[in-house]
Amino acid sequence: METEASLPRLGITLGDFNGIGPEVVIKTLQENRLNRFCVPVIYGSSKVLARYKKLLNIDNFQYQQVNDDGRLHERRINLVNCWDDAHEVNPGQVTPEAGRAARLALEKSSEDLRKGLIHAVVTAPINKHNIQGEEFPYPGHTEYYAAAFGKTDSLMLLVSERMRLGTITGHVPLGQVPGLLTRELVAKKLDLLMASLQQDFAVKKPRVAVLGLNPHAGEDGLLGDEEMAVIGPVVEQYRQKGHLVFGPFPADGFFGLHHYQKYDAVLATYHDQGLIPFKMISFEEGVNFTAGLPIVRTSPDHGTAYDIAGQGVADESSFRAAIFQALAILKNRALYAERRPKREGKTPAPELKPTEAEQALRGLQ
Repeated sequence: METEASLPRLGITLGDFNGIGPEVVIKTLQENRLNRFCVPVIYGSSKVLARYKKLLNIDNFQYQQVNDDGRLHERRINLVNCWDDAHEVNPGQVTPEAGRAARLALEKSSEDLRKGLIHAVVTAPINKHNIQGEEFPYPGHTEYYAAAFGKTDSLMLLVSERMRLGTITGHVPLGQVPGLLTRELVAKKLDLLMASLQQDFAVKKPRVAVLGLNPHAGEDGLLGDEEMAVIGPVVEQYRQKGHLVFGPFPADGFFGLHHYQKYDAVLATYHDQGLIPFKMISFEEGVNFTAGLPIVRTSPDHGTAYDIAGQGVADESSFRAAIFQALAILKNRALYAERRPKREGKTPAPELKPTEAEQALRGLQ
């Protein structure tokens, strides 16, 4: 793909087309101001977009289909057709066709990311059931992108203006969490979180809070020993190395007393421990970012919401935030790469210099 100028190229997947993904994409991209900062590239289908334009009674949403020459059009929304248009759009219904289409959009966007044809991707929600199969054996987006880009470790990081929150364990049954919680895993997730805060969010000296697993953080072993045997020793190791890592904290009091406001990020031990308070605090503006990957991928912090699909009532705020967060992370990574040789006392190498597209992001803030 080529563009007429050097704005960053942002891939956008439609997700499950029977959910609210197409609606929040269309509503977000109606804002012409986004074209000042990026070249949107939708991975989906013209039939799906046309169907939702009609359902939502939206006329002022125009796009340019990407032809075989692969040329993108700046100042316009671009569409890459990822499947044939024989699939029927049935808002609110779970169908295998919608799952297959969501997978094809992910695969095509990943291919273009690897080739450098787009610089980042924002993913609309998928259904973890109808997308599952031999070609997609992953619990969700986070695990898919980690495998697609050859990473055994990644971190699901929820981001908003009020809080950044990562999870040590991800999409696993709650009963498996204690067995998965090891010192090695806690250290890996802390490493990913600290590195991401510095590289992706421009936090020079991160302050990180780590939550305990058990009620009252184990109550000195009375309610469980994971804090004393696993989490606490890792936190102490980081403290001894000069890192500003604190905990383990009892989760209820930590959030109830708004202590998260004192830290650059929070590391929860399992999915719901972190995501329930995060979504209560930041649901309409929250963004899901996959940290630890060589590429930038964000998404809104909500699901397919079949119950309101196609009704015109879906809130696009989180999806809009995901777009701007992806662009901000691209900018921060470019600036971090520029500063890296100076920090290491080396002569800047050509591969560390930001691309023209990344340089264009400096006008974002």
